[in-house]
Amino acid sequence: MKPDAAAPRATRAPAPPTARPRRRGAVGAAALTTATWAIALVFVSPALWLALTAFKQEGDAATDPPKLFFEPTLDQFRTVLASDFLPYLGNSLTATLLSTLLVLLLGVPAAYALSIRPVRRTQDVLFFFISTKMLPVVAVVVPLYVAAARLSMLDNIWTLVVLYTAMNLPIAVWMLRSFFLEVPRSIIEAASMEGAGLPRVLWSVMLPVMAPGVAATALICMIFSWNEFFLAVNLTASQAATVPVFMVGFITSEGLFWAQLAAAATLASLPIVVIGWTAQRQLVRGLSMGAVK
Repeated sequence: MKPDAAAPRATRAPAPPTARPRRRGAVGAAALTTATWAIALVFVSPALWLALTAFKQEGDAATDPPKLFFEPTLDQFRTVLASDFLPYLGNSLTATLLSTLLVLLLGVPAAYALSIRPVRRTQDVLFFFISTKMLPVVAVVVPLYVAAARLSMLDNIWTLVVLYTAMNLPIAVWMLRSFFLEVPRSIIEAASMEGAGLPRVLWSVMLPVMAPGVAATALICMIFSWNEFFLAVNLTASQAATVPVFMVGFITSEGLFWAQLAAAATLASLPIVVIGWTAQRQLVRGLSMGAVK
């Protein structure tokens, strides 16, 4: 007797999903996290070792192989703070903050004009800006020294402010222009239809949108100014000397004071670290503008 063709066929129940793919995914994620932390530790280890050395005595800091277990002390920080560190720190803060402010005041309108209203020679202008960074600083230090001497501007903080502004302005214009180009043109057109002129579009529409990009540009300019050594050591003596010049004093004919130098470097890096940590969210957004459409 033939089976009825209309009778439903017995179907096999689907097999329960196995846990192997999930386990493999979890193992892969854990391995990736471990590798990420290991790479981050490699990059951060010099800064950690610097901070660790700052809490050592000079004898412990100069041992070979390095001593990992020691009695921490604050003597090196007391020595650094007692050796006129604060005036050098004040000079660095003044030169860095004022030059960064001037860079933004000059660079924002320039980048805005080159991005919104480009002219026929825009590429030539941009190349001229970046070409100024191709000249080694050592090639211009003698003319700068002679000019500063004739203007009675040697060992003057305003000399460093002007030079740091000129040093950072080309990079700032390039960065800010790229951020301006990422702003949707529909926003600019809508503001123009409402009757807003170019200055109003810049200050009320563009800058609020690209504030993270401005923050990223400002931090990069601050880092370059804060770490600059060659101009400061050649054009200043005592009144306008900055923190990098101060740290050279720990290299003497008696030897290198490792612990004191580490303490001075730790104190010198704190302002930039604090500023970067405070504005890290804006910096991440600014540095990633245009990366994802």
